Amino acid sequence: MVDEIDFKIIDVLKTNSRLSYAEIGKQISLSPSSVRERVKKMEDSGLIKGYTLQLNQSLIGNNLEAFIMLKIFSGRLKAVLVEIESYPEVKEAFRITGQHNLYIRIALKDQLHLQQFIDKLVNFGEPTTHLILSRIGEGNY
Repeated sequence: MVDEIDFKIIDVLKTNSRLSYAEIGKQISLSPSSVRERVKKMEDSGLIKGYTLQLNQSLIGNNLEAFIMLKIFSGRLKAVLVEIESYPEVKEAFRITGQHNLYIRIALKDQLHLQQFIDKLVNFGEPTTHLILSRIGEGNY
């Protein structure tokens, strides 16, 4: 059962999952050993599934990010789900309800790369593309 203290630990980890147990404990007034024990229990139970790395895509040459919603041709869903995982441009993909079947977040070098990626997708269905202008909360509105 997750309690108020666990939620405090989760909030701290969401902000910075690299903090030590001692640093987390200072923020929520709990001993490092208690923090360690609670984090371990949350990991063992599957509540905490893992820790991720967020990259600044532009610093690795991907100057364009986009969302693509894909309406998959009938009978092609399973093939697309397998294929989409092999594309390095895909950073996240979700199977969704509604007129479209997939919601994909991609990172690309430039507009030509986007065009080439869309050309791959049209073999599977009808893509609708939305360019990402900026991220909310990063101060570049």
